[in-house]
Amino acid sequence: MRSKKLSTILLTSTLMMALAATPVSQVIVHADDQVATSTSSASSTQTHTLNKSYVVYGAGAADKDELSNILGVNNDFTTLTATASDYQKYINANDSTTNAAMVSSVSIVPTDPGSGVKVNIKKFNGQSNITKVTAQQYAMVAQMAGVTDVTITVSANRPVSGESALTGVYKALSEDGINLNNQNTQSANQMLSATNDAIDANKNDSSYPGKLMAAVGDTTKQINKQKRQGEQPTQVQIENILNQNLKKQNIYNETKNHTTTIINALVQFNNAPISSSKDYSSHVTDTINNVKNSTGNMMNKAKQFLNSKDGKAAQQQAQSWWDRFVNWIQGFFNVSVRFS
Repeated sequence: MRSKKLSTILLTSTLMMALAATPVSQVIVHADDQVATSTSSASSTQTHTLNKSYVVYGAGAADKDELSNILGVNNDFTTLTATASDYQKYINANDSTTNAAMVSSVSIVPTDPGSGVKVNIKKFNGQSNITKVTAQQYAMVAQMAGVTDVTITVSANRPVSGESALTGVYKALSEDGINLNNQNTQSANQMLSATNDAIDANKNDSSYPGKLMAAVGDTTKQINKQKRQGEQPTQVQIENILNQNLKKQNIYNETKNHTTTIINALVQFNNAPISSSKDYSSHVTDTINNVKNSTGNMMNKAKQFLNSKDGKAAQQQAQSWWDRFVNWIQGFFNVSVRFS
């Protein structure tokens, strides 16, 4: 009888342990394990992710302690600084920017393979200080440059356009041992500028940036598929593909007067090595899915929660509950043994 009762208790305890372990396992992210597959395949392609997390402060950024809190930084992050020379290296070699102008700061966290690029733009002390670039632009442009499977968080301690934030992303990948192709980054940077006018003209539609960048992403995907089939799309074909994708997103009429610069950026993408990369289509699909239905500047709210005070408190509470449960099980069996 005692044996049967003990077997029932053991079975119940096992089920409770399995159920209890589920939310805890969802909270813990084993970034190094998840990145391994993507990183190994990236060595022969043009698309890369990170092996660890980074925070890159602009050389002109102030209030770094507050920025650190906003960007969700902890002791696991490697800290870097984005300087004017970095901007000239990765964004515009002919620009005369200064360190004081480098204000945008970013944190970059590796995520699950297949998650694409997600971007959160966070307010600083309640102020929206990234005034020009949208989360959807950052996400698709980073993907076009060869970055994937990361969550990027952007903020600034004073109002800035936000165009220099990509410098920090590129510098983090360089620090991680990845040599991003210059043609890839330059075509991506051009797309960032090329989409600004269309987004500004439709600034009253919060869904527009996601739809536009999804159309751009779909166009780059189709270019990639043609290139891998041995074809070389012409500028006219690229324009037709873009127009079809704008119509698919129901934003052709809103965009048709702003497509010249976007087409030019797509032509430059067509000439960059990443346009022929064997894994670009699959990775850009992940990012297209992230941007096309997103509105506003928070594309990865789950990550935001885990980095928030409430999220950390929930993790601690779950761990505390688990510890108490284990102690109860141990105590129960100690009592059972004493009475046996």
